[in-house]
Amino acid sequence: MLNSDEPSNDVSTGNQSPENESAQRQSPSHTALDWNARRYESDYSYVWKYGAGVLELLSPRPGERILDIGCGTGQLTAALAASGAMVIGIDNSPDMIAQARVNSPEIEFQLCDARDLQFKAPFDAVFSNAVLHWIQEPKPVIASVRRALKPGGRFVAEFGGRGNIHALVEAITASLSDAGYPAGPERNPWYFPGIPEYGELLESAGMTLTFAELFDRPTALAGGEAGMRNWLEMFSGPFLTAAPPEARAAILTLIEERLRPTLLENGTWYADYTRIRIVAVNEAPNPSPR
Repeated sequence: MLNSDEPSNDVSTGNQSPENESAQRQSPSHTALDWNARRYESDYSYVWKYGAGVLELLSPRPGERILDIGCGTGQLTAALAASGAMVIGIDNSPDMIAQARVNSPEIEFQLCDARDLQFKAPFDAVFSNAVLHWIQEPKPVIASVRRALKPGGRFVAEFGGRGNIHALVEAITASLSDAGYPAGPERNPWYFPGIPEYGELLESAGMTLTFAELFDRPTALAGGEAGMRNWLEMFSGPFLTAAPPEARAAILTLIEERLRPTLLENGTWYADYTRIRIVAVNEAPNPSPR
């Protein structure tokens, strides 16, 4: 391990030794996705642009030590650093981390699993935008976040909530079934909780939920007529791999035809997003390090 005994004093620079032991190994992929960072940046910039509201909810302060879970290509991590916070961005996609380091070489980015955070020095806040719905094991994530926080530290996150992309998932599964490739629930890569469910998980882990909202946010997709197909190719791979490669183009067409009456408007496709936003505080003393 190349882990230092003490954390660097300046976590916003990219030249220090990593302080997270789990960053020294490849994290297991949570899904069958092979993230394309450049395509993500060019076609799905709405992901971090909508994250501006979560940043306001976090209200970072100069000098705070903040962890960005699921940093992607680093745009929101850079915004956190611009506030004067000392920030580290983590992601489990090597391609995303590589692009984040290109975009913001002055910031520290680590390849890391959110379920196994082992930072030596705790954080004032843990921030996450549009990633926790990709991790189907919420309990280890919440426990890991709590370990990473100082007593009184806050956890601020937004991700897919109950009902998120309901029409999309129904169209995907029905089209696969019609084509002769039924996709069982094990192929669904997402976790979309409601407020009571997630609040109970936070409370049982020793955190206090201080704010929560669940809201619909229909989101326009770039690409015109190709927008829905592009989204499906980018995000629904765990479903689509139920069919052989030669069958997938026809299945994508079936999905589009099912969704066209409800999610295509004036030449623009929309994703039927529903989001959950939460703020929780680590009220209790942290558990002993493992």
